[in-house]
Amino acid sequence: MRLNLMAKLAMKVNNSKKKILIITYYWPPSGGSGVQRWVKFVKYLAKKGWEPIVYTPENPEYPSIDESMLKDVPTNLEVLKTKIWEPFDFYRKFTGKKKNEKINAGFLNEGKKKNGLTQILSVWIRGNFFIPDARKFWIKPSIKFLNAYLENNEIDYVVSTGPPHSTHLIARGIKKKNNIPWIADFRDPWTNIDFYKDLKLTKLADKKHHRLECAVLKEADLTITIGETMKTEFEALGAKKVICIPNGFDKEDLSAKSIEKDEKFSIAHIGTLNPSRNPQLLWESLSELVAENQLFASKLSIKLVGKVDFMVKEAIKKAGLFQYLELIPYLPHDEAIDEQQRSHVLLLLVNNTPNAKGILTGKIFEYMSSRTPIIGIGPVDGDAANILNQTKSGIMVDYEDKEGLKDGLKLMFNNGFSTETADINSYSRESLTERLVSALGEL
Repeated sequence: MRLNLMAKLAMKVNNSKKKILIITYYWPPSGGSGVQRWVKFVKYLAKKGWEPIVYTPENPEYPSIDESMLKDVPTNLEVLKTKIWEPFDFYRKFTGKKKNEKINAGFLNEGKKKNGLTQILSVWIRGNFFIPDARKFWIKPSIKFLNAYLENNEIDYVVSTGPPHSTHLIARGIKKKNNIPWIADFRDPWTNIDFYKDLKLTKLADKKHHRLECAVLKEADLTITIGETMKTEFEALGAKKVICIPNGFDKEDLSAKSIEKDEKFSIAHIGTLNPSRNPQLLWESLSELVAENQLFASKLSIKLVGKVDFMVKEAIKKAGLFQYLELIPYLPHDEAIDEQQRSHVLLLLVNNTPNAKGILTGKIFEYMSSRTPIIGIGPVDGDAANILNQTKSGIMVDYEDKEGLKDGLKLMFNNGFSTETADINSYSRESLTERLVSALGEL
């Protein structure tokens, strides 16, 4: 018995790496912004002597696929997978979509029709019956699977990252049975997300969403947010402990080869462009600048890289700018990074919604890493504006400030804005992982 005990103790001493279990729906080969945060954390945690273990679905419904993200996954990483049932096949049949058609996030509609009655009804069903989200059927099987795994495997920390917020409920179920520190990571808000009001919730459903959100915040040992505004909001909801670790950029993603700038004055938006981000002010400003300045008109190029809602395309046509538009389909992450370096101006659009001050997309940090000037449209006192001002990476213009936007565009067209002195090193993925390690150590 004594020898057995000593053997176990020796094994524990030898295996000194801290183990961290990460519960995430998005994992390579998933594309899009949702996957990048924890792929990068895992990459640098492994380099710093930690042992990450990832739990993710075996058969998920990803909006886009990006094989290039696989290069960041450590070769010896343990990845646990179980099957998930999601109601998207039913949704496709109900709304008349094709069997293999991808489901877009954020109510984006790439077609030419306005949302019909079936689409509106499906949103109501999603909001009121699939709480907290359409991955709710993965919660109970995952708790059962992971509790069984933990009976034979020691873990030092459990992390859940959402959305989808079903991941937090999985971690909550594990926390109830196992005395393991739990970190709830919020890449986006829960009940204060920009499209929450569009879910057409009943009072009962709304109450359940808020109750579950508060339970997660109060029971998690640590809550991590990507912005200061969300941190303040969660503290007001009674979170046990909240810290802010924003998204960032990976220096290793930047192309080693020299990237030449576009021949024309290219204004580029990289990523999904849905109706709530449609920059009507920009189209009006560009239309006026084209009419006022012949040189500007001869040089202008508008590049939209990624999925674009048909309402955005219609707005560009209406402004008489369609001849300047270049639509580029979704690009793998490494190619999107090159496109950012190639462009002359990068467009940052903050949804014009009640939670606008707290919106801080991962896009802003990768934009900054390209050293390309950024022009943003959003709250001038919001989290995104604060980072642009702090790092000297760009200009934020208010939603109604047309003259300010035109002045900013003219400044950048005339090479009057430089990012050479932009201070962005604190937002590297490696630096942010060090902040994460420090926070874990305090637990």
